Amino acid sequence: MARNLLKNPSGNEQLESWELTENGGNQWKVEDMPGDCGHDFCNEEVTKYFVTSFELCLKRQVIDLIEEGYSPEQLDAQPPVTVKDWFCGRTDCGCTYQMTSCLLDENQEVLQEYVHDPETLDPEADCSWRQVTHTFSDYGPGMRFISFEHGGCDTSYWEGWFGVRVTGSSVTVEV
Repeated sequence: MARNLLKNPSGNEQLESWELTENGGNQWKVEDMPGDCGHDFCNEEVTKYFVTSFELCLKRQVIDLIEEGYSPEQLDAQPPVTVKDWFCGRTDCGCTYQMTSCLLDENQEVLQEYVHDPETLDPEADCSWRQVTHTFSDYGPGMRFISFEHGGCDTSYWEGWFGVRVTGSSVTVEV
């Protein structure tokens, strides 16, 4: 089974390893499951999540695949790359979620991109944990980096941490 290349995917080390590309409102925060007005998660090993605030919060990691031990030959064979992310909202406040992942060449130019367009979660409907998954294929030779960015905000502009919650993110390369 392929290993998760993201560091600190569920907040066990607070915000370590993440570049905060947008840090609006009261900024990113890590909370314990299930949190206020929260939902149980399907994996008991995941005990924390990242939560956004009332202005856009995005965080990113760029994975250097050569540094992670992959050879140029392995990468040029275009192995499947799968990105996964879990997100949910609160039962008392709506939120938006977004995610973008890119396969990058040695100059960090985009070879292929996946964008999960902003999705609004309504507290009156089902805002429990859900997973987004995408597998890249047929992207051509030259992949050397993978960028993964996700986040969102709340839809009521409430001070505090009422925005989307994210956890259990993963990036894997099947070689």
